[in-house]
Amino acid sequence: MAAFAAHSEGKLGPIQIRQLLLWLPLVIVVRFAVNGMLGVYRLIWRFVSLSDALKIAGAFLLTTLLFFGLVTDYPSRAPLAELVRIPLSVVFLEGLLSLFLALGLRTLRRLQHAGVRRRLAASNPETRVLLYGAGRAGVMLRREMDNNVAYDVVGFVDDDPQKKGRIISDTRVLGCGDDLHQLVDRHHVDEVIITMATASRATLARILAKCRRSRVPAKLIPSLREILSGQVQISDLRETKVEEVLGRESVEVQDFEALAGPAYRGKRVLVTGAGGSIGSELVRQLWRLEPSRIAILDKDENAVYELDQEARRRGVTIPLESHIADVRELSRLRAIFADFRPQVVFHAAAHKHVPLMEIQPCEAVLNNVGGTKNVLDVSAESGVERFVFISTDKAVNPVNVMGATKRIGEMLVQSQLRNPAMRYACVRFGNVLGSRGSVVPLFKKQIAEGGPVTVTHPDVVRYFMTIQEAVQLILCAGTLAEHGEIFVLDMGNHRNILELAREMILLSGLEPEKDIQTVITGLRPGEKLYEDLVAASETLSTTSLPKVSMIRSAFLDCSTFAANVSYLLQCARNNDRERLLGTLSAMGIGYSEQPVQAQRLRAMAAGSPQIFEVLAPQSQSATPSLESLN
Repeated sequence: MAAFAAHSEGKLGPIQIRQLLLWLPLVIVVRFAVNGMLGVYRLIWRFVSLSDALKIAGAFLLTTLLFFGLVTDYPSRAPLAELVRIPLSVVFLEGLLSLFLALGLRTLRRLQHAGVRRRLAASNPETRVLLYGAGRAGVMLRREMDNNVAYDVVGFVDDDPQKKGRIISDTRVLGCGDDLHQLVDRHHVDEVIITMATASRATLARILAKCRRSRVPAKLIPSLREILSGQVQISDLRETKVEEVLGRESVEVQDFEALAGPAYRGKRVLVTGAGGSIGSELVRQLWRLEPSRIAILDKDENAVYELDQEARRRGVTIPLESHIADVRELSRLRAIFADFRPQVVFHAAAHKHVPLMEIQPCEAVLNNVGGTKNVLDVSAESGVERFVFISTDKAVNPVNVMGATKRIGEMLVQSQLRNPAMRYACVRFGNVLGSRGSVVPLFKKQIAEGGPVTVTHPDVVRYFMTIQEAVQLILCAGTLAEHGEIFVLDMGNHRNILELAREMILLSGLEPEKDIQTVITGLRPGEKLYEDLVAASETLSTTSLPKVSMIRSAFLDCSTFAANVSYLLQCARNNDRERLLGTLSAMGIGYSEQPVQAQRLRAMAAGSPQIFEVLAPQSQSATPSLESLN
């Protein structure tokens, strides 16, 4: 009507009125139909954006072109030709006016919504945030935050100097990372959000250090993999963890479900030590592989309860059975296995604290050797199809009791030749970030308490990987299990522990040796300067998995080995420390008891302050024979 009026300068004659009466319902019906087919009415008015405006403009242009074709191609001698063939200027004017009205109404609705947000913000103070990173992820998050009254975006921070002063999504790039401290003070910033979905670990560490020095908390958007997989939205922010930016770059196993899924899908899986850091992450990753049931077994009732509650909170549909049990209790294991009938067993239960096991070697043997033997024996009796033993780099050339017991655990798995029906293997790797007993939680606690941060030796180096990566590789390696192979995970390059401690102090916003002191305490009992993943006598070969190598099972005199294990367990049950340590030395696994170390351990058990002295390197004593101990 407005188009006709404008064309006729407000003077509509009889013919114009008849044309209007014909075209008005036609325009309404066609525009509604085209807009509906092209999804215009599915767009929410208060969230209208540039892409929405382009979509609306396309729909209106298409309808206008249809009317243009109708007017120009309608035969002049056809019925109603006089009414159909209206001026083309009316057609185009109608299109422009309709588009203007559609976009104008939506813009007003968005402005009204923004006004409501401002009024809500006035009554409910917002969190003032800086977005660190003005790339694609930052722009996406900025648009998401338009609809969140909890945040007031102050501006962008970006390390690209060419972006400084530019305006992106109505938000100014205020400066670079070096300006962060001044920007936080000037704009009263409450929080920094790191908007880099593909940032490297080194980049995150650098940014997080700047945030800590500026005394402002930081949050992180999800990774690009999580966003693309649909697990989370870009606005699902999370707290940053120091361990996420330490060590090497985490490597996501490509096609993890495709690689590991067939071995575990539809199976009954039992995990011992399920309350620990590795065991609990095994359970979490197994949820993704859709086993039919999972049994979690641990003697720590609190850890089992927390894992069970986590499964309930996350809505895990796979049945989860919780068992409070000690792997040293053979009859209890038999009852659990008889009821659950596991097809796959992951044995992660173990004592892992090296200094404590040096003080309590009998406990280490009873749990790490006796418990492993029990689980293996019951697995063989119960017809388990696949058995995976979680080992450690400390089993290589072991100089401590814990490492010696884990090496014996590997040999127990390799001695299962009498059971060809079961696939069995070991997986050997180094330290994982954030695990129980790891230096990372210890350093975090010491920094929080104001120091000092204690490092045993300035030259100590260790391998590190994330728990998630380690467990994914364990599950993948388990699919290759056949006859006692030892699979070795690629741990990347090692890290100097003193450098790690100082880096953590920097990431906490403090200065090493100024705000927090680092103190060298001396090597602890049984501690090495560096760890190996492969012994000199072992040969490493590749597998079908790029991050997993393999050591084939070596020849083992099973009868002699079984007798040695039996005697070792007897010494442990009798709490005969001297014979137990001598037996470990006589078993040919590379462990050798040092007389001075033995004296030191006895002093430690008695509470002598001399245990904190750093010992000079001692020559190895002659290795006793097992016969001499009998």
